[in-house]
Amino acid sequence: MFLNYKFIMLIYTFRFLKKETIKKIVFILICIFLFDNVFFPAPIFASDVNNSKEFINLITNFGLKNDYSKLSFPNTLPEGADSKILRSAYYTITAYNSEVAQCDSTPCITANGFNVCEHGIEDTIAANFLRFGTKVQIPELFGDRVFVVRDRMNKRYTSRVDVWMIEKTEARELGVKYAQVDILK
Repeated sequence: MFLNYKFIMLIYTFRFLKKETIKKIVFILICIFLFDNVFFPAPIFASDVNNSKEFINLITNFGLKNDYSKLSFPNTLPEGADSKILRSAYYTITAYNSEVAQCDSTPCITANGFNVCEHGIEDTIAANFLRFGTKVQIPELFGDRVFVVRDRMNKRYTSRVDVWMIEKTEARELGVKYAQVDILK
């Protein structure tokens, strides 16, 4: 139904305002919509850029001639295991898959816009207490494999690491573990 509760309350609120004031409010709302969605569609634009070379070519084509070679992108693969350990702590470790039942309506897309299904490498984790792009190791369970924080979990999991896995059987085999997580520099 078009006239839902919020719309009725909006009309009820506006009945005390002058027509000129209502027109100004509507104009401002239209400007905000255009600014956010038409002129600067940043989330859509960011998800279309798959790697830094495409981004640099796109910036160069727009006439910006700065050196972008030193930019770092959180969606790139880790350089290697030669990184230094910043700190270590014990956390609960679980695993998840790209399923609507376990994620949201777009299970392959992580919270930072990375497509794990297209990527196909099990190097992504979800952790609410770490920034996107942070590299970690879980040596007790995965040896020297380096993971990158690209996803988030439910807010109630403040000290848990959720490892993305392709196969559901492997995720179930991992179960719930308590292991040391090394946060890399």
